[in-house]
Amino acid sequence: MRFKGVMDHHKDLQRRRGIKARSVRRKLLAVSSHPRLTVFRSNRYIYAQVVDDRAGRTLAAASSREASLKTAAEGVKGKTAVAARVGEEIARRAKEAGVDKVLFDRRHYKFHGRIKALADAARKAGLVF
Repeated sequence: MRFKGVMDHHKDLQRRRGIKARSVRRKLLAVSSHPRLTVFRSNRYIYAQVVDDRAGRTLAAASSREASLKTAAEGVKGKTAVAARVGEEIARRAKEAGVDKVLFDRRHYKFHGRIKALADAARKAGLVF
């Protein structure tokens, strides 16, 4: 049996994540009557975008790297609370762009932790999933 090196494992992990992300997006695009709220999560930051796939444009975006959200998140402990703040902000910006209903694209991430906090905060701020 051949030893799988670290790089082989990393490539395999990327391949499986890509398959899962495409599976989630395929289901969303089958009913793509609304823009898509997509999230990207790194170890340190979280990003959210509202994307209109028909026009191929980003309608609204928010991330935890923005200065306005960093100052608002001062004193807030934990990445989950910051993700919730990003969810509120993306909902506010989407409403300014005229978007009320979205499809939630979680990519290959499980729906818990920071992803769930962002989605719940966006719902609470008025976005309909």
